Amino acid sequence: MAELPVGCGPITWRPYQRQDEAAWPEERILAEIAEAGYDGAPASVHPTRSTEETLALYRELGLRVAPGYLGAPLWQADQRESIVERAKRDSALMRAGGCDALYVAAGGAEYTAASGKTRRQVSGQVTAEDGLTDEEMKAFAGTLNEVGAATLAEGVRSCFHNHVGTVIETRAEFERLLALADPATVFLGPDTGHIAWAGDDPVAFCRDYAARIKTIHVKDIDQAVAARGRAEGWDYGGFSANGIWLEPGSGAIDFPAILADLEAAGLDGWIIVETDVTPLSSALESATVSRNYLRTIGL
Repeated sequence: MAELPVGCGPITWRPYQRQDEAAWPEERILAEIAEAGYDGAPASVHPTRSTEETLALYRELGLRVAPGYLGAPLWQADQRESIVERAKRDSALMRAGGCDALYVAAGGAEYTAASGKTRRQVSGQVTAEDGLTDEEMKAFAGTLNEVGAATLAEGVRSCFHNHVGTVIETRAEFERLLALADPATVFLGPDTGHIAWAGDDPVAFCRDYAARIKTIHVKDIDQAVAARGRAEGWDYGGFSANGIWLEPGSGAIDFPAILADLEAAGLDGWIIVETDVTPLSSALESATVSRNYLRTIGL
């Protein structure tokens, strides 16, 4: 496997932050990510800290800036201007940090579809009746295309990111969007765990779209928990509370196959580890186990 940069997202630490925010400042989380052996971590625009202060913090800890995350209601046409401005701001930070990619994702957990259910309620069990209308999907693609053009002007590729519990969860929804998205400005940054949780095959997805994938979130899931949750009709929180998430290599996802296909397509971007809720004793242990596993498959 080529020498690709490997980063770790801070999401595994979020439950600890919620319990005691003062005990878990960003600096401590980033230090643990560095301790676990990662090249970098995602960065985002800070409400009170300057870009140079953010970059200085990363340098101090020996971390590189990995792709940040822009989540927004892209299907709401009246929000387009503000979303594009946010994208410009975020891509300027990426450029300053030497990173050439930005994850772009939809929100929509409380989006109520024609089925009468919210996307949070139908997580992992989406039907066609739960999707965006054609008009909303057209607006979504239009905003995404403008976001992609704006970030590319900064030398940063917008990489669309799927997520269970949002309005783009399944492969079918992804493909509705991609039929309208401009391939010259909109790239892909898929999440393997969310693809699997949605009921699709992450190996097949990454193989079929390898040429457009510029960065990827590597997550694993417990397929038995996913099956039980679908059968019992859990919402997003039900899956999470019952242990849907596993460290990469601990579940059924074939990461060597995914990475082989991406390498063959010339991937040169970031591999980002995330375990939303770890079954292990700490976020640091989770991050370390994940990093050690990736080393065994050549990363």
